[in-house]
Amino acid sequence: MNDRSISRARLGRRALLLGILAIGALVLLAVPASAQVSQITPTGKAAILAHPATPYAGAASGDVTLVEYLDFNCPYCRKMAVNLGQLIGAEPKVRVLYKDWPIFGGVSVYAARAALAANWQDRYLVAHNILIDSPTRLASEAQVRERLAIAGVDLTRLDHDLADHGAAIDEILARNSDEAQALNFTGTPGLVIGDYIVPGALEVDELRKLVALARKP
Repeated sequence: MNDRSISRARLGRRALLLGILAIGALVLLAVPASAQVSQITPTGKAAILAHPATPYAGAASGDVTLVEYLDFNCPYCRKMAVNLGQLIGAEPKVRVLYKDWPIFGGVSVYAARAALAANWQDRYLVAHNILIDSPTRLASEAQVRERLAIAGVDLTRLDHDLADHGAAIDEILARNSDEAQALNFTGTPGLVIGDYIVPGALEVDELRKLVALARKP
């Protein structure tokens, strides 16, 4: 498939997503007035959960799924990592799906690709956690690799998997980007909590309120 065909395929997919992810503004007391909460269609929700690409954190089969679109170099995403850890501790039936959406340039892209490649050695969540917990911005590929090595990721195998599965990794990132844009996210983090879409970070109590709303029939 040539570049033009790939572009047409992505445009077609994005058009489909824009249709099935149609959203309407909601007024919810669960979150601050500044949070622009909207609602995802059932078809759209099924679409973004259909091909998770990475393992879930939290409950393997939870009653509420939270999806986060994130960049490892986003400071708000690092804050959200702490909040999501507390949410999982307080709400053991919640499962969290991370969707890498590197919007901050080259090192962010490398970190996302490396984390996804680590999944071929069953180390995605370990890779995700060590990268999102970085005390400073990830400034180089060498720094990314150093942190992954600390977490026990086999770098030799990682390089092989980056080469062997590069096209699959790029497709995951392209799909994540298409979904995020169809959801009208303009930055990271972007959250889908059950049926609710929230562009931006939330505090733990706000997350728990939206989880409770998502559980209501």
